[in-house]
Amino acid sequence: MSPSFLFRRVGSLANVGQIFVISKTPMHFLLMFRSFSSPKQHSFTVAYLINSCGLSPETALYASRNIQFETPERADSILATLRNYGCTNTNISKIVRRFPRLLSADPEKTLLPKLEFFRSVGFSGPELASIVIANPQILKRSLENHVIPCYNFLKSVLMVNGNIVRALNKSYWLGGQSLENTVAPNIALLKEIGVPMSNISFLVTCHPTAVSQNTEKFSKIVKMVTEMGFDPMRVSFLKAVEVLAEMGESMWEHKMEAYKQWGLTGDQIMSMFRLDPLCMKSSAKKIKRVMDFLVNKMDWEPAAIARYPTVILRSLEKKIIPWCLVVKVLQMKGLVKKDMSLGFLGYSEKTFFNRFVVKYEQDVPELLNVYQGKIGILELGLASKKGDNTVVASQLHSSK
Repeated sequence: MSPSFLFRRVGSLANVGQIFVISKTPMHFLLMFRSFSSPKQHSFTVAYLINSCGLSPETALYASRNIQFETPERADSILATLRNYGCTNTNISKIVRRFPRLLSADPEKTLLPKLEFFRSVGFSGPELASIVIANPQILKRSLENHVIPCYNFLKSVLMVNGNIVRALNKSYWLGGQSLENTVAPNIALLKEIGVPMSNISFLVTCHPTAVSQNTEKFSKIVKMVTEMGFDPMRVSFLKAVEVLAEMGESMWEHKMEAYKQWGLTGDQIMSMFRLDPLCMKSSAKKIKRVMDFLVNKMDWEPAAIARYPTVILRSLEKKIIPWCLVVKVLQMKGLVKKDMSLGFLGYSEKTFFNRFVVKYEQDVPELLNVYQGKIGILELGLASKKGDNTVVASQLHSSK
């Protein structure tokens, strides 16, 4: 049964006080019964969302639960206004999908003042569209009490519009928080201890929730990070603040235990955290999978892994497994050192490919296939065993 047929079926129910809502699954459409006060009104709305806003039939049906109308005039005016300020049809589809009720707004009283303000401060076209897509509700917030104060605050911290756009793409800044009461005191504290404004701008732009903690909690986190030995002048200081601000004490202990299970001491784990605080953001499950592969399949010692904690952040399927298998093949062929460090996992794709694949493909013709995950060490007649563990090609596909 095609979506178009189902939609015609929905339209045919206009003379009945009921309608079907469609939910698409990978194999078929499920029909769920739902009642509406005005089937005719609802049917028109669904058709409009599909034909004028570019929504799929199933998305239009879900969106229509939040808005119904019988005539297109106001919605047409909303779409025309958005287009006049640089929004493309693709932009409009995303905006309506996220906030269908925008189509019921007054274009002149509600939309125009905010759009004109954003244009007046230098945002237009793609920049303005990205802000609206990130949080369409901003167009219904108070210009004087919310939009302008939010912009002015971010301008005082981030200074340039490019950073402000990136910040506004995080919906936190548009959610109605009292920035002067929450964020401002925390920024003042960071300035007081010598954190550079460029680093503060990074935190505000990319991790707004970290700097929006209540003042007492934020002060404790900053003190803790300072006592851990982090330098406020370095970006790693704010990365540590970010990690601790977004992680409860119980979760921290859970991550510590995940590393300790591999024989690492508390001091070694703290050393990892100081080298790269983000190693504590990975889930305990991810930590276990990465450590299991590197220790049990690749024969690296946990202490060696601890010296390169950034490894934990890499994709196991896309980088760690295929790159390590390439290196393992080269080690077994005697082409690279047996005690090679894990630093190669920090290389760029191009650098690794040139240093380890291109350089040795004459010696090991199958190396490109290993790199691409098409062949494993076992198929080359080589295997590395530790206990009952054997590196096999299926590792490239089973670690998900």
